[in-house]
Amino acid sequence: MDPLTHGITGALIAKAFFTDRCARDAGGEDKARVATWAMTLGAILPDIDVFIGPITHNDLAIIEVHRSVTHSILCLPIWAVLLAALTRWYARVRGKESPSWGALAAICAVGLASHVLLDLVTSFGTMVWSPWKYTRPAWDLVFIIDIALMGIALLPQLLAWAYRDRQRSFVRALRLWAFSTAGMVLFALLARAVGFPLMRWALPVALVVLVALWFAPMIAGRGFRLRRSGWCRAGVYALGLYLLLCTAAHHAALGRVKAFAAARGVPAEQVAALPLPPSAARWDGLIRTSDGVWEARINLLSRSQPEFHFYMDAQANGYLDAARQLPRVQKYLWFARFPVYRFRERDGRAVVEISDLRFFGRPTRPQPFTFRVEFDAAGRVVEQGWAGGRP
Repeated sequence: MDPLTHGITGALIAKAFFTDRCARDAGGEDKARVATWAMTLGAILPDIDVFIGPITHNDLAIIEVHRSVTHSILCLPIWAVLLAALTRWYARVRGKESPSWGALAAICAVGLASHVLLDLVTSFGTMVWSPWKYTRPAWDLVFIIDIALMGIALLPQLLAWAYRDRQRSFVRALRLWAFSTAGMVLFALLARAVGFPLMRWALPVALVVLVALWFAPMIAGRGFRLRRSGWCRAGVYALGLYLLLCTAAHHAALGRVKAFAAARGVPAEQVAALPLPPSAARWDGLIRTSDGVWEARINLLSRSQPEFHFYMDAQANGYLDAARQLPRVQKYLWFARFPVYRFRERDGRAVVEISDLRFFGRPTRPQPFTFRVEFDAAGRVVEQGWAGGRP
């Protein structure tokens, strides 16, 4: 999941369950703010590991290090204690009251856990058991940037702000409606530009829903009766329901993939249904066999059967065998779930490329997470690394 969604979700959880309790203590306003800082920082902090690659000049860090010990359930208590210490120190420097040590460590732990959970539900893989073992569980429920999930986490916080002041509520709601409507239209245009357009009815329905969300709470003054914690708890429960919906959609999409494999007698080594933008109705069906990968784009709102295409591996040769023996390629293959091998000759060199079909890109650019090895005429490796630079 992207860092922005992590931070917004952390702030939502803090406001839903922790800040009101802290506010009731002496120095409560400061404690409530510090609790929100700590939760939000905890929800973002694990992604600090993305800086390891540039610092160490390791171009494989994005698959080797990212989402490892900073995302580990086993290491989570250590990070929670350290983050609580850092937060208390910063609050003391700023002259702010902070929750007790134990309460702050628990708040940081919940923020860190929210980050791990939101990464697990994507398809990238998260090494939650590191450093004990480095398997990469991936639940394949939501796309790595999910606008619906981000909106569910953000809207309750904005609604709480809009309906905090009765006199300013209409102006605030109007501004937020205009901002969110512009954002939705921009998102629809971007989705179309990258090849995943919204269905024709989706944008009008979304715009009507936005009007209802921002202005319906004014009816009979219902929106003014809810405290901020009430709005945010509703948001947390809505997030849970959304993930359940994605779980059901994933099960249905995976069922279509398995049905195709069974009907065609495909000797599947691995099958998956991976989420695609822009909605929980779109999925990427993948089947790995011994000689290639079957792939289909699945629309759960369509009754037609998905059309699978086969991407065959390059015919076996000495260059492919030599590439597989390279330590960096073995590291890549440890990461890749649906690799496809390609081979060609160019300017007197033999070129081996391996792409993981989990990832997609624009037709004018190399497919993300494609690893390339080039050999000279004598069979020596002259170049190896990411095709088109780092993913």
